[in-house]
Amino acid sequence: MNQKFVDLLVGLFVLLGFAALVFLAMRAGNMSGSFSLSNTYETHARFDNIGGLKPRAAVRSAGVVVGRVTAIRFDDKVYQADVTLSLDGRYQFPKDTSAKILTSGLLGEQYIGLEPGGDVAMLTTGDRITMTQSAVVLENLIGQFLYGKAGEAGAK
Repeated sequence: MNQKFVDLLVGLFVLLGFAALVFLAMRAGNMSGSFSLSNTYETHARFDNIGGLKPRAAVRSAGVVVGRVTAIRFDDKVYQADVTLSLDGRYQFPKDTSAKILTSGLLGEQYIGLEPGGDVAMLTTGDRITMTQSAVVLENLIGQFLYGKAGEAGAK
């Protein structure tokens, strides 16, 4: 074979490998959904404890990713975390939708799960999801278990 043709094939192979690495890095960093060109609408939800929830975390309903967490801030007037959700415009949710912070797997990443309600009015930009459930923190569960066992031992 011609040397220039072999060099061209090797260059194409390296370029394809680099593109695959960039794609995998974006998927692993949970960034692939942030370049969506579809229309979105932003809603807010307040939580007492967000655990390890991070910006760009998935927002899911029935296991399907329907949006992303775009911002998290602390509201010092009500002492809660205010989470901004960017939901895909293709998916409309009733105003009485509830949100809870869930964990994929035992020690996996945290995401927000939406459970639609039955209201006929739909969420729009700027609306607030009022029914929320905070994250379950593993350290708190272990502490409650240990204190419960210590209380049982002390009662005997």
